[in-house]
Amino acid sequence: MLKWILTLLLNGVSLIIVAHLFDAFYLDGYWTAILASFILSLLNLIVRPVLVVLTLPLTAVTFGLFLFVINAITLMITQGLIGEDFVIDGFGTAIIAAIILALLNLILNWLIRDRITD
Repeated sequence: MLKWILTLLLNGVSLIIVAHLFDAFYLDGYWTAILASFILSLLNLIVRPVLVVLTLPLTAVTFGLFLFVINAITLMITQGLIGEDFVIDGFGTAIIAAIILALLNLILNWLIRDRITD
């Protein structure tokens, strides 16, 4: 449970960092980032596995790079569920944000979460 809460907080930090990097990625505060992180975790639990199975041949052909498109789709769904407090201007921005979020989450989890909860 502690790892999940810490992961939500770190994902929220990652979302805020991406929002500061791009004008086309708007996030209205830290609580919205936490809400977006929570919704993303639910989507990654429920929707993402279905998308991965449905697009498995395409993912295999692209050597796994299509997973960034799936992450961008979950970001766009999250944006649609939250509304005007979380806005991504276009699918291209969502793909770039998904790549940066993956890298940031990898770094933050390695630096903080994995060292605290070991």
